[in-house]
Amino acid sequence: MNEKFFDLKKEKQDRMINAALKVFAENGYGHASTDEIVREAGISKGLLFHYFISKLGLYSFTYDYSVRYMMLELMSGVSKDETDFFTLIDQIRFSQLQVMKNYPYMLLFLDKSKYEDVSEALVETEDKRSILPGWYDETLSRADDTAFRNEIDVMKLRQIIDFTASGLMAEHFADSSFQPEIYYEEMGQYLQMLKKITCKK
Repeated sequence: MNEKFFDLKKEKQDRMINAALKVFAENGYGHASTDEIVREAGISKGLLFHYFISKLGLYSFTYDYSVRYMMLELMSGVSKDETDFFTLIDQIRFSQLQVMKNYPYMLLFLDKSKYEDVSEALVETEDKRSILPGWYDETLSRADDTAFRNEIDVMKLRQIIDFTASGLMAEHFADSSFQPEIYYEEMGQYLQMLKKITCKK
């Protein structure tokens, strides 16, 4: 990419990033249209390619930017000393909420990118794909599992939470009126229910 992209006004940068996030999240790399991205961003196609050279260049930048931005929020929002599983989950979710206030489609983009199947997009982002999953694994591995009932499989519990979050997010986006705060609040209700079911107290 052309580093002069960062010389643009922040509002214009964010318009372009948000447009790419939305179109890639909704369509995947293979079906994403640069025509749709420039329409969404309100810019010319020439300007897009001036900064990103190609659709692949834009996808690579969008993925890298998303991972870096998400990591910054997680590192500042999740306590390194916390060991309660559901408190850690909530701190992660709150950090994600802060991200979605600026970039509503970023979490959906990262979620959908896990199922990307176009080889050139996978190769281009291969070295970054383990960063967020690795951080989540390392962070949640320090959770105190003695708080759970004996029969609870924590890895399966994490999968339930991930599936619920993904499904709920997809449902909220489907009605074209996504509001991060409402999604956060509703997901919190599911987590409270899971906590009652899985914890000893």
